[in-house]
Amino acid sequence: MNLKERIKAFDQLGTELEKQLAKAEGDGMHPLNDLLIRAYHQNGWFSERFTRDAIAHNADLLNEDKLEQWTTEYSDMLNYNGERVVGTIMAGNIPMVGFHDWLSVLIAGHSFAGKLSHKDKLLLPYLSELLIKIEPRFKERIHFTGDRLPQIDAIIATGSDNSARYFEHYFGKYPNIIRKNRNSVAVLEGNESKEELERLGRDVFQYYGLGCRNISKVYVPEGFNFDEFFESIVDFGFVQQNTKYMNNYEYNRTIYLLNKEEGLLDNNFLILRKNEEALSSPVGVLYYDFYKEREDVEKEIKQKSELIQCVVGKEGINFGETQIPKLWEYADNVNTLKFLVTLL
Repeated sequence: MNLKERIKAFDQLGTELEKQLAKAEGDGMHPLNDLLIRAYHQNGWFSERFTRDAIAHNADLLNEDKLEQWTTEYSDMLNYNGERVVGTIMAGNIPMVGFHDWLSVLIAGHSFAGKLSHKDKLLLPYLSELLIKIEPRFKERIHFTGDRLPQIDAIIATGSDNSARYFEHYFGKYPNIIRKNRNSVAVLEGNESKEELERLGRDVFQYYGLGCRNISKVYVPEGFNFDEFFESIVDFGFVQQNTKYMNNYEYNRTIYLLNKEEGLLDNNFLILRKNEEALSSPVGVLYYDFYKEREDVEKEIKQKSELIQCVVGKEGINFGETQIPKLWEYADNVNTLKFLVTLL
């Protein structure tokens, strides 16, 4: 397959996914609904609501114009099939978190060897089956395993800081992209509209805050009143329906109260805790810190840039868009497609 044929196949996959989502909404017996239920039983964090969101966003990316815009810089090299097997070790924190790596490897013409997380073993294989029905030549280029990877030529691995050390030890001899823990932050100026604060809530609560692109800390000007923020996120109270989320929220709330922590704010499903240093907040908790001058925040963010996935605010990513990245907005700011092109 040349690049044009691959793009056409993925465009058709996007259309098929959109059709299935629409049909599943009105047909409780649709196979997609069964998949969503099984994914939730396998991983209690994968609510049907958020898994639908993930599928819908990925389907939107699988658009001919967007795919061509993404690949145009490398189109001459991508017109040939690679002869490399790229191993991909995927995390399982949010639904189909390995989708972009899967797409990147295949759009580059390589063979994909994916090690699935035990928390997310159903969704990408389902997409792959649909893709193979559309373009059977992908069958020999997609392989999944829950165990050891086959012989590979390169590796893309995503995990925690601890697992990254393991990956570097075992896969350091291969061309690689190895990702570690990252978190995202928001910088507020105090004059945000209710709509902007509501969209910020989406950045906080989407996928229950488990993604590296979820906001885990907000920087606010001194004297900032959080009342309007709490009023703006009322509609996200649906997270209380998830037992795993509420268990985390209640555990953290109990610990903070027992320790007589100061600077706590609470609306019964989100705890705001003042923390000047840390970026990574527990589930059900959002850290905050005050600033005097905007320059101070920018300096701190620059110093911690290797720990930060994205920054939301009027001078960063738009509110509400952290979990809908474009194809060319790469994890850890490492250009996956450029890396794959070097293997050709």
